[in-house]
Amino acid sequence: MENLHYIAFFVTGIVVAASFAEAFFLARKARREGREYHWHEMGLSLADMVGRKLMAFLPLSLATPIFAFAWQHRLFTVEINSALAVLLLFVGQEFCYYWYHRASHRIRFFWATHAVHHSPNELTLGTAYRLGWTGKITGTAVFFAPLVFLGVRPEVVLATLSLNLLYQFWLHTTWIPKLGWLEYVFNTPSAHRVHHASNVDYLDANYGGVLIVFDRLFGTYVEEREDEPCRFGLVHPTTTHNPLVNQFEHWISLGKDMKDAGSMLNAIGYLTMPPGWAPNGEGTTTEALRKQHQQQQQQQEMAASAG
Repeated sequence: MENLHYIAFFVTGIVVAASFAEAFFLARKARREGREYHWHEMGLSLADMVGRKLMAFLPLSLATPIFAFAWQHRLFTVEINSALAVLLLFVGQEFCYYWYHRASHRIRFFWATHAVHHSPNELTLGTAYRLGWTGKITGTAVFFAPLVFLGVRPEVVLATLSLNLLYQFWLHTTWIPKLGWLEYVFNTPSAHRVHHASNVDYLDANYGGVLIVFDRLFGTYVEEREDEPCRFGLVHPTTTHNPLVNQFEHWISLGKDMKDAGSMLNAIGYLTMPPGWAPNGEGTTTEALRKQHQQQQQQQEMAASAG
């Protein structure tokens, strides 16, 4: 375990160094083009990482009791001692990650944490480690508990998830082009740009971690298009430089909506329905935004035809 801590510390150093190298390159490019590079975005990402490292010392994680319960009631005891076992663990973990990630976008309770990851208005390597301080206390471990229930040791599940997230580090870039046939199987920078885009056509897509096959299987894959450049950030962009606001603004908004819901049923709706949901049906969910976008396009086409 001590060796694993050293490895994690070393990998973290490489990740941060690489993100700063990219930041300096992008800042130079921005100066040459007469634009401003927003260094505060790197600051918010670093604050997020430091905050999560500090929270690791607090006994607040729901993963421990969830995994302990699943392990106590496991169906089998699985040894990862063959290539087939590694492959099955990899695919199983990808499947669980897909549904965790999809739920993080479609259930507002989980989105309140995950929105922090989508808050940067530019996609850079620094975005990769802005994950939100409150992930430990929202019970997302429940999405990976089936692996433990089937007999995979909790520490193995967590290590596999860490490797999955490490793979995703290089996906947070705008300068790596499409990668040919790899786009059909793996999550790539192009696929992940779509995932981080706030364009109506790109919302709620490409949830995979290492693979993109489950997105293709379950109908959530969207290809990056040259005629639709990605616009990064949230649908309602955040411009704060304050780490506390960045971390908790979506929780505060959720709390206010639940407080003013008018009924317990509406309050539960705000908690469990997609971001933007409203009891009166006039919210700004992905479905509502797409409907509005289609209506606008139809009106423009009719106006053009009339002209």
